[in-house]
Amino acid sequence: MAIDPRSPDAAYLSFWRERHMCTLTTLRPDGTPHVVPVAATYDPEAGVARVITNKASKKVSHILAAGPDGARVALCQVDGRRWATLEGLARIHTDEELIADAVERYTERFTRVPSPNPDRVLVEITLTRAMGRS
Repeated sequence: MAIDPRSPDAAYLSFWRERHMCTLTTLRPDGTPHVVPVAATYDPEAGVARVITNKASKKVSHILAAGPDGARVALCQVDGRRWATLEGLARIHTDEELIADAVERYTERFTRVPSPNPDRVLVEITLTRAMGRS
């Protein structure tokens, strides 16, 4: 079911506020999918999803390889028959204020502060599509 990523219904938004791990799908240089578990946050007001990660991760290298316009990605979470997918263009940010904001959002959703990481970067996904069943 198609959903406006900037204006989801209450059930969809509630599902994204529950504590669930997600998968992030990026594309390798040969076009094959690379799917990894991540903890993500969803900000419909800004039209973005955020993932904090290490700058040396494969997902970061895949996104950077796509160039400055960003890489097409999919972020998905599932819980029984409920599922939600967010799609969009991912870019990597190293700005400390943006990363700190993303860490605060992570802490709120997952009720724990992530371990310090001097190599942390932000994967910010500008959302273009949402779908799911909540």
